Amino acid sequence: MSGNVIVVFTAKSVERLLAEGGTSSWSLDRNNARQREFAVCTRNTHADFTQGDGFPEGHEPHGSAFLVGRISDVVPSPDYEGRWLIKFGEYAQITLPEVWKGWRNPVRYTSMEELGIDPAALHFKPMPRITEGQHPNEKQVMLAEKQKSNGLTIPEAKKGLALTLGVSPDAIEIIIKG
Repeated sequence: MSGNVIVVFTAKSVERLLAEGGTSSWSLDRNNARQREFAVCTRNTHADFTQGDGFPEGHEPHGSAFLVGRISDVVPSPDYEGRWLIKFGEYAQITLPEVWKGWRNPVRYTSMEELGIDPAALHFKPMPRITEGQHPNEKQVMLAEKQKSNGLTIPEAKKGLALTLGVSPDAIEIIIKG
């Protein structure tokens, strides 16, 4: 085993990760991920698929580590079939620049030592409680945002369709006949 940590490269904000109960929608080996003690979230500022989803975007610099979660379980993602949610029992916010080294895959197995993180120095807090059915998946968030607005813009519609279809918003073309 290559360490006690799984590192993920995510565009999701701390607020969204806490609301979801961990970091989600990863393609990974569940048994391998469940053997890890920690998940380290690193900032991906180049992804645009979370914009307009009702959560603030992360403000951390690209590639920096910003959240460490103590893994409590790895369960099927409520948003995407065949993907996984890494649930946290506790979390600690950190600021550590340039942790993500541009690795090919957005999931990497490693150790805290390799990342330069001392687990004993972290101040873990319990995760907020999420009751059954409370998990705000992307479709629920998009629907809530649509209901608050007076309609959808073309970019919002593309993002919503992209989430539903599992493609990039750039792959969506909308034709209006009128």
